[in-house]
Amino acid sequence: MTDVHGHEVCGVDVGPETRCAHYATDRDVIAIKFPCCETFFPCFQCHEAVTDHDAKQWGETDSEQPAVLCGVCGDVLTVAEYVACEDRCPTCDAAFNPGCRTHYHYYFEAALFADQP
Repeated sequence: MTDVHGHEVCGVDVGPETRCAHYATDRDVIAIKFPCCETFFPCFQCHEAVTDHDAKQWGETDSEQPAVLCGVCGDVLTVAEYVACEDRCPTCDAAFNPGCRTHYHYYFEAALFADQP
């Protein structure tokens, strides 16, 4: 585990801004809390690598759950805030990787991001 702004982030080779062995570009600066274990991970591959259970997604009724950690400033966004943030932290304006949208289905039920480009 790595401490990122006071939050424990688990995964493989997690850095101080939540980058990991799987995703390490300048924009890979978020960690997502998985509802199955209430633990932050930089990516679904990290969750798979270090846990002994199947990952669960945030559901339709979970849009206001604090679930996404900005590794730059430490703010925790709700699911709805993250999905709507247009790939930038609403607190510190750090750029998030737009490619993460292609992985939303690992973290969120489709209804939570159906309106997003």
